[in-house]
Amino acid sequence: MNRNDRSIVGLVMLAHGMVHTYELSIPIFVTIWLSQYEVIDLGIAQFPVTTATLGAVVTAGYALFGLGALPGGIVVDHVGSRRLISACLLGMAGSFFLLGLAPSLLVVALALLVWGASASVYHPAGLALLSKGVEERGTGFAYHGIAGNLGIGLGPLVAAVLLLVLDWTTVALVLAVPALVAAAYASRAEFDETAAVAADGGEDGNAGDAGDAGGSKASTGVSSLGEFVSESRRLFTGSFVLVFLVVMCSGLYYRGVLTFLPGLLADLPGFDPIPLTALLPESLLSVLGVSGSGGRPLQPENYFYSGLLMVGVLGQYVGGKLTDRVSVEYGIAGSFGFLALLALVFLPVANIGLVPLLAVGSLLGFTLFVVQPLYQATVAEYTPAGTRGLSYGFTYLGVFGIGALGGVIAGTILTYATPTVLFTTLAAIAAAAAVLGIVLSRTG
Repeated sequence: MNRNDRSIVGLVMLAHGMVHTYELSIPIFVTIWLSQYEVIDLGIAQFPVTTATLGAVVTAGYALFGLGALPGGIVVDHVGSRRLISACLLGMAGSFFLLGLAPSLLVVALALLVWGASASVYHPAGLALLSKGVEERGTGFAYHGIAGNLGIGLGPLVAAVLLLVLDWTTVALVLAVPALVAAAYASRAEFDETAAVAADGGEDGNAGDAGDAGGSKASTGVSSLGEFVSESRRLFTGSFVLVFLVVMCSGLYYRGVLTFLPGLLADLPGFDPIPLTALLPESLLSVLGVSGSGGRPLQPENYFYSGLLMVGVLGQYVGGKLTDRVSVEYGIAGSFGFLALLALVFLPVANIGLVPLLAVGSLLGFTLFVVQPLYQATVAEYTPAGTRGLSYGFTYLGVFGIGALGGVIAGTILTYATPTVLFTTLAAIAAAAAVLGIVLSRTG
């Protein structure tokens, strides 16, 4: 990599890790909110706190994470990525400061909305920056994915460890600090955002049915409502519509399986809370301020959840390599087919014992993130360079916007049905994505 590549990759790795640190720390707090709050008080009405209602609260923030990606994708084609990434980091810091000061679940909901709106601009900004500014694009995407998965795994782990000695509100305040520091760094970063496009003389790339890269606002993005409509129509009259359906299924599965996973794990054999006094020597307990009565117990499900997500680092790497070695359409079909199988066997295998659960959990964490580089590369193949920000905006509208409904689906099913019904539903979603991959391979 040259100096410009390293500057860009360093920034997007930092920002990507931050985004997913906060995103996947939220489910750690969900189990606390379920026990701490009894009602959601809207003034004119009150609602009991259940997995269904809390799922709706969390989904509101996660939905903005995706819905804001579309306007973010439009803006990035005009103002550039660095400014949006800086604003994203600053907004996420502010949201977790607000979360740490929240006196009620209503303010928690507001903080999650601020987080979702702030984080939403990252993926179109970061991915457009990688695709247009980094000459060694494949390597850049690989490092970018690895950093995201480190945030996905380490974020919940750090939150779980801090919860051993701090209240959840204090943990939220502590977590806000790294994003604030990262925002200061991002605001001063310097690089050429279009170096790779300039070096190629204007990216040719395969735009698929979306049209030739040079014939669809290849250098200026969209600058009016009319151009937004025409460019969007150009995207969705071709095979990109199938790609969009795939990423939508990916988001539903992702959010559906992860939002309440710590709580689901807590109900399995072998996940009883463990007092700290059973694990640490008395001298260390006194330093931590933990009394002999045990203090806050260690929650094994939080650490299993974090470990499952950490396995995704390897999944991201393998998925990135697969994009260079196999047809991305067949890669999508195979990986989503395996996710469907894992959803069907997860609970039966988990109830056998801890070792089988470790095996099936590792496979789930691995495969859940193999699909991400595959669909990111597919978007790049089926869209023109000039509206790449818009294309990734639509992509993450599907992944995190529509996909956020997976949290509502999961919460509602767990309130009125059983975990078995939830995992069967997730299997059906993954199977649909696998079928779409096969159709895309034959029509794209």
